[in-house]
Amino acid sequence: MADNDDLLDYEDEEQADQQTADGATEATPKKGVKGSYVSIYSSGFRDFLLKPEILRAIVDCGFEHPSEVQHECIPQAVLGMDILCQAKSGMGKTAVFVLATLQQLEPSENHVYVLVMCHTRELAFQISKEYERFSKYMAGVKVSVFFGGMPIQKDKEVLKTACPHIVVGTPGRILALVNSKKLNLKHLKHFILDECDKMLESLDMRRDVQEIFRNTPHGKQVMMFSATLSKEIRPVCKKFMQDPMEVYVDDKAKLTLHGLQQHYVKLKENEKNKKLFELLDVLEFNQVVIFVKSVQRSIERLPEKDISDSDTYQHRVARAGRFGTKGLAITMVSDENDAKILNVVQDRFDVNITELPEEIELSTYIEGR
Repeated sequence: MADNDDLLDYEDEEQADQQTADGATEATPKKGVKGSYVSIYSSGFRDFLLKPEILRAIVDCGFEHPSEVQHECIPQAVLGMDILCQAKSGMGKTAVFVLATLQQLEPSENHVYVLVMCHTRELAFQISKEYERFSKYMAGVKVSVFFGGMPIQKDKEVLKTACPHIVVGTPGRILALVNSKKLNLKHLKHFILDECDKMLESLDMRRDVQEIFRNTPHGKQVMMFSATLSKEIRPVCKKFMQDPMEVYVDDKAKLTLHGLQQHYVKLKENEKNKKLFELLDVLEFNQVVIFVKSVQRSIERLPEKDISDSDTYQHRVARAGRFGTKGLAITMVSDENDAKILNVVQDRFDVNITELPEEIELSTYIEGR
């Protein structure tokens, strides 16, 4: 089990913050250097020497060239090094820990080897799907996702009858399963927090994470990722780690995704459905993601594109421009509050979101057109 000395001590936070602030090393512009680690630059995913099954899945997904974050992190992550990474949305952080853990995974028995936690059920579900598509040629690899709002008895049954090798979930549900002795983490080799700042800045969620951490082996790999990782929270993250590689790309976290076209359209609430279907008829696309304000809207099959707060907007639209590819994001603005949020997004992330034009050139949002 992990020693208590390796865990967060809330009373010592201020002292730890000061120590780290004095000794932490920021990523420098010097080529090939991140802190004290030498970066390994590769022209393609094959240069990472990944398993053939993983490379085949990468090709199926249409990815050819690793992003800057992947160049920096994957070579060290596949060797089992602890990673602390901050980079803006759309730079492929999820693929770093998904590919790195799958590369190291040797599922000889029905044990949980990989645990990934995030702060929302939606993100947990997305991450589980990433594991599924990158592991589709790895026979026998099992992935399960556990989060609140679903019957916990079903989760317990899954762990009993078909124990997954990879578990993705939210801290509250994961801790409940650990406390009930249904989720055994004594064989865990990889402990990952995605959007770690969201969990560690919240005291209640941080306590859950710490309690889960106590139930894991000492020698595991720890990786943490976030789009917005403040200098104040970095030392907190590092208390979970042993000599981590630190990668900070674009600390301002501006929403400047290459090739991503962003527009808004003003309309009344009851006009959203009609406009959405009109856009689906007119636009050509490979994939479409429609975001709504609540689970209930999704259940009722009301396919409306609702605007969210600025943080959520950043993560949502980034899904349309993953790995620096082209994409198109359209936000429907129906009231004064929506308009205010749109202004906040533009000011905060230094991005210009223009009104939806009558026609959109296909080549501006689809690769190869």
